[in-house]
Amino acid sequence: MFDRDIWQEIFHSIRSNKLRTFLTGFSVAWGIFILVLLLASVNGMQNGFYDQFNDNASNAVYIHSRTTSKAYAGFEKGRRIQFTNDDVDYIKGSFKGDFEFITPVFERSTSARYKEETGSYRVMAINNEHIFIQKVNISQGRYINKSDVVGGAKVAVIGKKVATDLYKKEDPLGKFIEINGLPFMIVGVFTDDKDEGAESMIYAPITTYQRIYSNTSDIDQIMLTYNPDFNLDEAMDFSNKITVLLKRRHKISPDDQAGLRIWNTAEAFNDIGQFTGILQIMSVVIGLLILIAGIVGIGNIMVFIIKERTKEIGIRKALGAKPKQIIMLVLLESVFITALSGLIGLLFATGLLSLVGPLMDAPAFKDPSVDMSTIIIATIVLVVAGMLAGLIPAIKAARVKPIVALSDK
Repeated sequence: MFDRDIWQEIFHSIRSNKLRTFLTGFSVAWGIFILVLLLASVNGMQNGFYDQFNDNASNAVYIHSRTTSKAYAGFEKGRRIQFTNDDVDYIKGSFKGDFEFITPVFERSTSARYKEETGSYRVMAINNEHIFIQKVNISQGRYINKSDVVGGAKVAVIGKKVATDLYKKEDPLGKFIEINGLPFMIVGVFTDDKDEGAESMIYAPITTYQRIYSNTSDIDQIMLTYNPDFNLDEAMDFSNKITVLLKRRHKISPDDQAGLRIWNTAEAFNDIGQFTGILQIMSVVIGLLILIAGIVGIGNIMVFIIKERTKEIGIRKALGAKPKQIIMLVLLESVFITALSGLIGLLFATGLLSLVGPLMDAPAFKDPSVDMSTIIIATIVLVVAGMLAGLIPAIKAARVKPIVALSDK
């Protein structure tokens, strides 16, 4: 394999067939280049999808009440389902050990004012566990805590846009904001780089806001996180059980898909994984088809080269060269062309990704790249492909009879 004479003959053969070697090597390099870019694009899409969910816990479940579409248990269809605080307590009692955090949500549109500045925003009233379900990036101050909820404190955490609109260049911490005419002290400011609309939100303790609305116990939705040790089946089974129990509790038909909506992030992550998995398979198939075309081209080159060197091979065999030496000569040349061409395509693709990748930061496309395992596998594939490309021509060369080869013109 490391015989100097063999490698001199290989380079001589390549120089003698420059155009054919270049064209075939280009097809191999192009195949690897396309394969790496396709896989990187799929990874970029997958990273983008997952990044959209980074603001929320990956094990979150969101429960929304809706309007029934079927009559059931003496109730007509079109009945609006209303959750209350008791539903939260019911879930806590029914699923002990199966959930981590849970919060009721009471959400309303509101008019907010500071001095002469006014604006319309959304107030989301929650408890102190909300921050562990929907991640809130606090840039100043703090978030709603347990004391605020227990004591029904008139405190608020405002989004960056609310702070900019109402307070301009003033520091809002410790100041008051009037929400529907009632003063709330600002204890925190949050930001959301991925969703500027979310920065128009105001968070407040749910106990405070329910008391303002005539001491109501009504809530608009329930957010919770399930046990993080659950696998996909266990996570889906958990949300299915909640669906069954809440439908039974609120007299909703088991077949009614409209009265209650439960969204489990585990299902979303599973769908993303399946979708990107299909794209990866398609990318590999497309890349391999292009690569196979290059390998076939290399095989054809080797056939032509052997035909041109038939007399030389005959002389070698007449002088005592063994078949395995002839096979090794052909295989090494084939592997060398394939590996070198593929390496060039691989380096060019990874270089392009390192330059362009950081600049591509769309909402659904982020950090397109390939991991080291993919590069290693691609390298192994190249070596094996080169061996396969030269195997048939090598065997054919080894079978040439000296007398026949010497008489070849």
